[in-house]
Amino acid sequence: MSIGRVLIIEDSPSLARTYEAQLKRDAAAIEIAESGAAGERAMGAGRPDCILLDLGLPDADGMDLLRSWRASEITTPVVVITANGSIGTAIEAMREGATDFLVKPFGAERLITTVKNAVEKSKLEKVVKALEQSKPKAQFAEFIGSSLPMQAVYRVLESAAPSNAGVFVTGETGTGKELAARAIHTSSARAGRAFVAVNCGAIPKDLIESELFGHVKGAFTGATSDRAGAAELANGGTLFLDEIGEMPIDLQPKLLRFLQTGTYARVGDSRIRQTDIRIVAATNRDPWGAVRAGRLREDLYFRLNVIPVELPPLRDRAGDILTLADAFLARYADEEGRGDLKFADDARQALLQHHWPGNVRELENLVRRCVVLADGHEIAACDLSLQQTRSSYAPPAAPDAGFAHSAPPPVTSASAPGPDASAVLAPAPASGGIEPLWMVEKRTIEHAIALCSDNVTEAAKQLEIAPSTIYRKREQWAEKA
Repeated sequence: MSIGRVLIIEDSPSLARTYEAQLKRDAAAIEIAESGAAGERAMGAGRPDCILLDLGLPDADGMDLLRSWRASEITTPVVVITANGSIGTAIEAMREGATDFLVKPFGAERLITTVKNAVEKSKLEKVVKALEQSKPKAQFAEFIGSSLPMQAVYRVLESAAPSNAGVFVTGETGTGKELAARAIHTSSARAGRAFVAVNCGAIPKDLIESELFGHVKGAFTGATSDRAGAAELANGGTLFLDEIGEMPIDLQPKLLRFLQTGTYARVGDSRIRQTDIRIVAATNRDPWGAVRAGRLREDLYFRLNVIPVELPPLRDRAGDILTLADAFLARYADEEGRGDLKFADDARQALLQHHWPGNVRELENLVRRCVVLADGHEIAACDLSLQQTRSSYAPPAAPDAGFAHSAPPPVTSASAPGPDASAVLAPAPASGGIEPLWMVEKRTIEHAIALCSDNVTEAAKQLEIAPSTIYRKREQWAEKA
């Protein structure tokens, strides 16, 4: 892919010529400006397809140039160059409108990839705007629905698929984040290669590096043979990192380096390996809130968030509820040999009135249950048990900055499905006895897991802890026992 005309604004002639030589093969034309004023003149003579901007210019502050261009509504993608140790400055530049950043020193491959990604992102944004008035789609890949919120999602996914740029998918639980990742993969040139999904919140902290990068025999206790990780298995294809905000903070620098260089080493091995993969990341929480809380590195977030995709909750796409319900009914009725089954009018009205805190996943599970349990040829409103479903969830939380999501359901005996609490929660010691704190904690956590039908990830969300914390504590309890 040609990256068109590139404007290099760099006051060091030797560095400018180096960048020119590295980009020459992929760029249609390259122009060099050795000062901010010369860069402004070059912009006035014709808009380039990408700007490579050194923030440390002799006659201008690179930040001021970014602010000026943004105020003038100039949409040309800008890749800023900053010195080693100035990550904070680079991130500030992205807040001011830069598309990406490079930290000195960097190699030719890193430069070319970054500039190409910046140009691709800019083109995708233009394509999405051009498609805004196109004919609505009834479905895309495995997604179903023709509502306006989903039309926007389809356009972004369709436009992003041919690119190699990273995609960051956000949305509440049950909205279809993995479906979005698969849609990007199957619509891309990588469709014939592997799609590998890794749930960063469901893997114990001590094992997630091995899960991502693999390990060699003897690297740690239990490593009885060499094992390839997700990065190796996804070579040529797509790696989906679900619940990225749950990744241990001490592993995130290694992931960032992997994203920057495309290289990694198996745990316990010194050999550096190369891979070619497309990254799609996802979270059901506010990613910027995770950055502010220190759970997600800011530079990693900006590296992943090249093309953002936000999936709407089902309550915001009311026009799709009956379409989805009918599609699920047709699928599961066919599987169960109940092809004559249909929704009664009162059931259809009840589906429209429900809030759907569990989103499309809740709707799908509800329809499947009704198909299995239905006695006659119709599913009535009383068969839906929506009142019980409502009582199992807390009302939606107030939106976080830039991202809205429902609060996780509280852990109570009303949570369904699950066994009776008295059969799960072991009795506390007799009055006057003192129980070790770890035993109290163990009873509470195991109680929550049982009420969530042994779904550790769901229990962790309701307890407001990471799933890896539960796995780690279970190991500690086993040692104590």
